[in-house]
Amino acid sequence: MTVQALKKERTSHPYIVKNKDVCDGSPTIEGTRTRVIDIAIEYEVLGRSPDEIIGSHPHVSLYQIHDALSFYYENRDELDQKIKQDREFITILKGKFPSKMV
Repeated sequence: MTVQALKKERTSHPYIVKNKDVCDGSPTIEGTRTRVIDIAIEYEVLGRSPDEIIGSHPHVSLYQIHDALSFYYENRDELDQKIKQDREFITILKGKFPSKMV
């Protein structure tokens, strides 16, 4: 087996874009502000199926959801780090601005 055969081929993701002016450069579904990590959290953490995710995001299609999940799994380490950073930021904000709800 050659080294070329061992190289992982990158998948094309026609519905995923990165734009520094949209969602701070986080990968999003093209034409929306729906971040790939938000779709991944709904799937991985909340246990929603792609069909159920569309219910939360009626402006995207099933094939866009699948492309977002494919992109997430292909870039999981990087995107999991972004999720961790977002959670840490939320924790800081909660400390600075505690809820006034009882």
